Amino acid sequence: MPGKKILPTSIARVLGGTLGLGAVATLAACGTTGSIGQPPGPQLVASEKALIMPPPGGPAIVGVVERVRGNGVEQTVALSTSSRIPGQNYLKVHFFGPQGSTPDTPAATFRTINESDLRREIARAAPGVSMVRATTFLQNTYGPFGYASGRSQGGDTCLFAWQQIRSPSTSSGIGRDFGMIQVRLRLCDRQAPARQMLNVMYGFTIVGTFQGAAWNPYGRAAGADKRLGRTGQPIYPEGQFSQGPIPLGYGISSGITRSVPARRKAVVQASPAPAQAAAPAGPRVPLPNLGAGVSTGSSSPEPTGTIVPSPDCIGAAAMTAACPN
Repeated sequence: MPGKKILPTSIARVLGGTLGLGAVATLAACGTTGSIGQPPGPQLVASEKALIMPPPGGPAIVGVVERVRGNGVEQTVALSTSSRIPGQNYLKVHFFGPQGSTPDTPAATFRTINESDLRREIARAAPGVSMVRATTFLQNTYGPFGYASGRSQGGDTCLFAWQQIRSPSTSSGIGRDFGMIQVRLRLCDRQAPARQMLNVMYGFTIVGTFQGAAWNPYGRAAGADKRLGRTGQPIYPEGQFSQGPIPLGYGISSGITRSVPARRKAVVQASPAPAQAAAPAGPRVPLPNLGAGVSTGSSSPEPTGTIVPSPDCIGAAAMTAACPN
């Protein structure tokens, strides 16, 4: 037709497809509500949701930061700090288990405690403090653990302890006891020594659990003591117990006579009497039936009664000139 341009078939198809995509995008934008999401990361949770608890009596929990991994959960329990060393005291626990990896929650590296990582953790725990690892074998309720401690120039003591809880049957069995728990403790204090800080490693409690027996990190429960109920296997109370004779404060005498120490006689030394002029030693008491009066002056006639000595003339003071013989 004259005055009207006809587009080629290929160009018309391209334009028609473009217009169709634009219409679909417009309809899709009108159908969504639009929301702002937060990528997975560490979150602050309530103290009641802590997977590990410090021993009764402290140190107190300041806050709990939780990070969900694709293969477990990691928590850092911040503890009260009284130290001039930079950093925060904490109990850190990491559960490795069947969490389920997703694109939003990547999995953490599953590795046991190794020497190189441990050295870096000790160095970062207390900056400026020379930490020395202890060579003594120690064990709490959950198994063996290790620690390093040091003292700063300002007098603060720091301790860093680590523990890995994993069933010993993990390598021998298939399909069971695959879970693992790792614990870290960082403590710095102005007054407490390292031995006192170790009470936290002996007293903390893991309250988190794994879902499913296949992920049990503790292994099978130990059996009862073989000595129970058997003859010839005495069981004594906890602590030091002496099997020797016990001295009692009552009952049959042992026949041993013990010498009683003699009491020391108290020696009282009278203070010397002050210098006085010659005067009668004291009042004169008349004898019975003599009718004599009491004379207190030196100009009185001869006494007719018994002379009562003055208190100043008792003991060593009686040898002075003021006291008559």
